[in-house]
Amino acid sequence: MKQSANQTVGPYFRIGLIYGSPQNKLVQEQTQGEHIRISGRVLDGDGQPVLDALVEIWQPDANGIYNHPADPLQDQVDPHFRGFGRAETRQEGVFEFVTVKPGSRNGAAPYINVRVFARGMLIHAVTRLYFADEPANANDPVLQAITPERRHTLVAHCQETGQVFVYRFDIYLQGAQETVFFNPE
Repeated sequence: MKQSANQTVGPYFRIGLIYGSPQNKLVQEQTQGEHIRISGRVLDGDGQPVLDALVEIWQPDANGIYNHPADPLQDQVDPHFRGFGRAETRQEGVFEFVTVKPGSRNGAAPYINVRVFARGMLIHAVTRLYFADEPANANDPVLQAITPERRHTLVAHCQETGQVFVYRFDIYLQGAQETVFFNPE
């Protein structure tokens, strides 16, 4: 008897998860707050691009309010902001989102929730994106719980490009530069 092939996930994310209009644009012209771009790459442990991954983000609006029933301020959320987006990686493992810089509440630093789906991963990876130019990072309890030598894997750096700020955030799935991932609860 021969061993059967291993079962992996994908690479068919585009068929089931990317549909209709672009899902990587969370803003409209009327959306409140600072409009930004998040651009990065998904890389494997050898630093090679992952060409067929899916990156999902979920975040609050510019006032720190999530468009979700669990947020007690949901009725005050910016109606022109989606708060959720998906982007597939293509050439060179690149993904991009057009969004707003999130607001914060309760003293936490502004951050964006990130999920990564990729071929061979039976369970998606969960992480956060923080902003390098935020003074509140120094007091954020989650960011401070990460060892100092690994914190940089959660921090996006701003690259000014004229009209819109672009934050660079590369995601390493494994290896020496592996992004810090959290267990979803």
